[in-house]
Amino acid sequence: MALNYIWILFFIIAFLWGCIQLLVYGDYQIFNEMIDALFLMAKTGFEVSLGLTGILSLWMGIMKIGESSGIIRSLSRIFSPVFSRLFPELGENHPVYGTIMMNLSANMLGLDNAATPLGLRAMKQMQVENKNKDIASNSQIMFLVLNTSGLTLIPISILVYRAQAGAVHPADVFIPILLSTFCSTLAGVIITGWKQKINFKDPVLLTALLGSIVVVAFIVYGFMQVPTEMMASYSSLIANLILFTIIILFLLNGARKKIHVYNVFIEGAKDGFKTAVTIIPYLIAILVAVGVFRASGVLDLCLNGIKELVLLGGYDDRFVDALPTALMKPLSGSGARGMMVECMDHYGADSFAGRLSSVFQGATDTTFYIIAVYFGSVGIKNSRYALPYGLFCDFIGIVAAIFISYMFFS
Repeated sequence: MALNYIWILFFIIAFLWGCIQLLVYGDYQIFNEMIDALFLMAKTGFEVSLGLTGILSLWMGIMKIGESSGIIRSLSRIFSPVFSRLFPELGENHPVYGTIMMNLSANMLGLDNAATPLGLRAMKQMQVENKNKDIASNSQIMFLVLNTSGLTLIPISILVYRAQAGAVHPADVFIPILLSTFCSTLAGVIITGWKQKINFKDPVLLTALLGSIVVVAFIVYGFMQVPTEMMASYSSLIANLILFTIIILFLLNGARKKIHVYNVFIEGAKDGFKTAVTIIPYLIAILVAVGVFRASGVLDLCLNGIKELVLLGGYDDRFVDALPTALMKPLSGSGARGMMVECMDHYGADSFAGRLSSVFQGATDTTFYIIAVYFGSVGIKNSRYALPYGLFCDFIGIVAAIFISYMFFS
């Protein structure tokens, strides 16, 4: 229901602010710009869905091979002790646990193209256990919050954009991004677990949380030993090598089990195509609302207000220059990427604002997009508390990014 009200609110606020600009400032172009944004975003939504069709077909096909060969079931058994406590509705050894682990791994490696199909697959598997098909289950909400928190261990695309923008050391934001996104994810797990009355004192779950902190610390230490100018190359190599190794293992295991790998892939790819068609209306709906909201100028108004308040309090306002990226990220991934590139172009890739905008880009995820696509793919109409909790993760990621960037770059 929250998404329904937010969607309406975007249009109403944009319309009212447009009327004010027309009546007070005589801006006769504002409604032209808003209508242009409306149709442009509708077109963009379809084009994005069209682009997803091939990716979804590819990864749904690969996942079908993994399921038929038994690898996904093996992953489910390995991670069942932890996931069965985070997703108690699903019980022990549910097949979805393997898919969830694959999805989270793809997100952590910065492989968005692989993460989305895996996430949709996991959502579809959880929907089978959902007693009320129109309302998001606790398990689906926990999974969605894990995705909206944007946990990224290797932010490949951000490092590439920084290199293109002329940064002396493109990967100098690597550790701040890792720490910020980890804070966001940890906060998401804790607040959602609290809401769902998950027992975090359970030895298995407590060990897993403490273990994740140790793993992040180990990764930070490991990359601190690598020359800064080589981080981007190493990150890209590691992520791509892991991804291709997974594909090869799936194919070889399928051949070993004497599965007709090609036919199984085609069967999975067909499911991917059907899923891509299903999400088109949901994606267009959220993108047109975001496009109108942005074109109305309300976002710029909010930023100017924040800057005035910061200056009034006598605080350092340098972080405000990078805020457009942070505020746009939950609404639009491509919009936030554009804001980040524009910020680095305007202030310099190695400026405080340029670096902070990069950290913002990696610290959070496209919450509205994820909710629209993931829940839309299985026909969920009532997202319950998924949206506010997802936005809470974004807020924690933004705050953490600001403080950590001041520690590293001030």
